[in-house]
Amino acid sequence: MSDLEGVSEDVLEPADEREVEARDHIREFFRENREQVFFSRQLEVLNEQVYFHWITNRAIRELEGEGAIKSEWRKLRTGASIKLLWHKGYRFYKRSARSLVSLVEEYSDPNIGAALGLHGETMVLEGFARNQFVMVGRNTREYRTKIWVETAHDLDFIFERDGVAYGIEVKNMLGYMDQDEFVLKTRLCRFLGIRPVFICRMLPKTWIHDLITAGGFALVLKYQLYPWTHRDLANRVRDNLRLPVDAPRFLQEGTMNRFLKWHAKQL
Repeated sequence: MSDLEGVSEDVLEPADEREVEARDHIREFFRENREQVFFSRQLEVLNEQVYFHWITNRAIRELEGEGAIKSEWRKLRTGASIKLLWHKGYRFYKRSARSLVSLVEEYSDPNIGAALGLHGETMVLEGFARNQFVMVGRNTREYRTKIWVETAHDLDFIFERDGVAYGIEVKNMLGYMDQDEFVLKTRLCRFLGIRPVFICRMLPKTWIHDLITAGGFALVLKYQLYPWTHRDLANRVRDNLRLPVDAPRFLQEGTMNRFLKWHAKQL
């Protein structure tokens, strides 16, 4: 799923009892930010401490239907489209819209996207190696004598330490990873006889619960990680769009310690 778009209609979960509350919350959000332009994914992320992304997305659509907020689709240079959103009373929104679209086009450039994906994996590889985990597979669907053949999916890494093996999936993105992929790769790990570990900026709490039930662990980073060489862009995305991005040189010790404490419990 694109980091530019909100949750699409065909993947929305069943209606949540908090939707009315979310609609009022987002309505107030636009009142407090009545002279700013946003886009769908941005609003999902900005409000994720209170509501799941799909609930925010529903609230946005309801407010559009009421006429409380206005919207406009914009096509980017990449060919992707984003939905711009603003308070109904914001008459001179076009300048803000141009500024937002310009920055989104910059960070959504395919070269930047590829760099972010690779950088996330590199940071994880360095962090695990620094803590004496041994990589026994990369971009693999095999472990010892077992080979996953049900689909063409594979795991970013398989690490071992102290006789315990982990299937690692890294998602350095703003939005939630695809739920079908989450479920499938959890099954893949179960088939290989290893523990599933998802390292993501954010996951829904319900998914984390399912992962724990499956014997796995969610290492939630809270930030999308930019390469140090792109720290200026990261700073502008953070300051201008209020999105949770950072450009650290390596995974912080506190981040790895959360996983190490869980690992110790598996022994």
